[in-house]
Amino acid sequence: MAERGIELKGTSFTLSVLHITDNDVATVGQQLREKIAQAPDFFRAAPLVVNIEKLTKTIDFAALAGIIRELGLVPVGVTGTRDETTRSAIRTAGLAVMASGRVTHNEPAPSKATTTVPQTSNKLHIGPVRSGQQLYAPNGSLVILGSVSNGAELIADDSIHVYGQLRGRAVAGAKGNEAARIYCDQLMAELVSVAGHYQVSDGLLEPYWEQAVSISLAGGQLKLEKL
Repeated sequence: MAERGIELKGTSFTLSVLHITDNDVATVGQQLREKIAQAPDFFRAAPLVVNIEKLTKTIDFAALAGIIRELGLVPVGVTGTRDETTRSAIRTAGLAVMASGRVTHNEPAPSKATTTVPQTSNKLHIGPVRSGQQLYAPNGSLVILGSVSNGAELIADDSIHVYGQLRGRAVAGAKGNEAARIYCDQLMAELVSVAGHYQVSDGLLEPYWEQAVSISLAGGQLKLEKL
């Protein structure tokens, strides 16, 4: 009997989400181009989900997907839809209709008997994190006892703790946890991000560069504090 050529399995990946509030595709494209220019290596060929829940008017999804591809990103799908007409337009543009995973106000809340709480999954890594290496802590924090090299990537749904030099990229609150933080003994990162709000190395200079710092989110902006 011939072996099966394919196998479908459920899994999870970390995706960047583009929240748009302007239905003008050209404006969205220009602002996205400016963001990408700040960290081109981070965004190169990155999969992207578009969130339209704050839009009050429709948008040309085919044109939007085209611009995203021109900028070197991979449009995966759209979330935040409210009606079947919009969902149909999304599918026509060749994009997936994706659920945000949040309960809307007009849906009944799950009963206490059926509510499940995700298990916290903190991850500890002892030793250096080398260039090209990616570590991810789903539903928990990531603790590194060592230094992180340029080109390495740390991702956690909660906070990130680095007891050493933090180079490379650190993405905390990967699923939108705005209470997540990044702690490190020596900040020298290529990029830091908390709940989708990020800053590249140019914005991490004095007085925080090469210092022990904590990074949190306050008022929609990253806040750096010396430890």
